Amino acid sequence: MISFEFPVTERTRILLRLEHLYARLGYFIGKDHPYDHHAALLVLFELMETASRADLKADLLQELERQKQMLEALRENPQVAEETLEGVLEDIEHASSRLLALTGKFGQHLRENEWLMAIKQRAGIPGGTCQFDLPSYHQWQQKSAEVRRQDIKRWASPLMPTAEAAGILLTLLRDSGKTHHYVARRGVFQQMSGGKVVQLIRVAYDGGLELLPELSANKYALNIRFVSAVTGESRPRQTEQDVEFHLTNCKF
Repeated sequence: MISFEFPVTERTRILLRLEHLYARLGYFIGKDHPYDHHAALLVLFELMETASRADLKADLLQELERQKQMLEALRENPQVAEETLEGVLEDIEHASSRLLALTGKFGQHLRENEWLMAIKQRAGIPGGTCQFDLPSYHQWQQKSAEVRRQDIKRWASPLMPTAEAAGILLTLLRDSGKTHHYVARRGVFQQMSGGKVVQLIRVAYDGGLELLPELSANKYALNIRFVSAVTGESRPRQTEQDVEFHLTNCKF
């Protein structure tokens, strides 16, 4: 099975982008080659731009508080595992505390680092980080992998509370999903939404079909069209076959 996630709201879209970037950051930090650590720095710069919205911190705190209140109302529910519930509430409290402790604009410590900003500026030029362009960067890359890794972790550390908050919210959102089995006749599926708004939609199907789902959704209807995967010079075309798939709607 292969699955695709489609964010319906702007907030969910940002959460998924943050998750993607933080996953890449963790991967490249764990490697040893200078090229891997160069890639990690590029991800830091991407994070700095993606999460620089002034209201992101407030949005995360607001949603964490809303989820906390909803979960606290389940404390007396006999169908809810008390230990699991308390663990999630502790995670929310910890993430909120770390976010509240952040001061200034997201990634401001990176912007104030002239050495890193020189790398960021040159990285936008094809081949712009060669040793003759940035001799000090080349010197840093010759240090041991562990020294470079600790430097990157230090630069990334002030950004991690956002990763924790985004991870908690996405876990809660995904866990809220209800999955149903459908068939897209000749590659097309439509479902009326009845005014219900979801934040995230997941479409899963047999990965061997070599198809891609195209999706559009609003509070009135959901439309899915399965098209052929683009290979070489071919253009995507709607499939003529029936496609069985699983549809998951996630909503806080």
